[in-house]
Amino acid sequence: MQKILSQVRRACEDYNLIENGDKIAVGLSGGKDSLTLLKALAMYRRFSKQKFTLEAISVDLFNGTSDYQKLKEFCDNLDVPFTAIKSNIYSVLFEERKEKNPCSLCSKLRRGALNEKALELGCNKVALGHHADDLIETFFLSMFYEGRLSSFHPISYMDRTGLTVIRPLIYVEEKDIVGVVKREQFPVMFNCCPANKHTQREYVKQLLNSIKKDIPFVKERIHGALIHQERYNLFDKIENTLSIIKNIDKNNKE
Repeated sequence: MQKILSQVRRACEDYNLIENGDKIAVGLSGGKDSLTLLKALAMYRRFSKQKFTLEAISVDLFNGTSDYQKLKEFCDNLDVPFTAIKSNIYSVLFEERKEKNPCSLCSKLRRGALNEKALELGCNKVALGHHADDLIETFFLSMFYEGRLSSFHPISYMDRTGLTVIRPLIYVEEKDIVGVVKREQFPVMFNCCPANKHTQREYVKQLLNSIKKDIPFVKERIHGALIHQERYNLFDKIENTLSIIKNIDKNNKE
């Protein structure tokens, strides 16, 4: 857990994710990532120079039928208030619409419910459990299925709600999360994602794992390219170069 805590601290400092007086809503799905995020932030809260408070919020996809007792106990032990929200997201996605690739719409619906409750509780930031592997996978999902080079940012401001989204696990690898969850026996809810292992994201994950067999360091290289400001925005660099050339030509003519 100390390694993850160190990476969370680094992310918070590198991207100024947390400021003094923040009230942060942590999206607690019950999966390994969100549980690790909450634990790390609760630990970081003890020694951070910035004083902040936490709220754990779970969006129940099954309209209030999920058992969150173990999650509540987990939050109580961390001294973090816990709130569960009822929603009919499962019935909308899988019974009414019968979505084959529900991840994008599910994320939007869950995010909307989470943001609404966060505002109601007086939070100004929302923390999500996206980690380094998610960053890479999202990049390939955008490229393969949307035809664009894009991924999420460590911090982003949402104009419509006034909330700021932060992702403190941006430097943390999934394998380290898996290890911590096993060692510390976090109360993972294995049914928190009905479409688990049957999504486009899972396809990309397996594809990257296959490439890793031939190029063991491939994920580290891709992650470095995505977070390093000098290694992306290729067309911006081309445009800058063209602008310099045009200015040189203009000066020579004059």
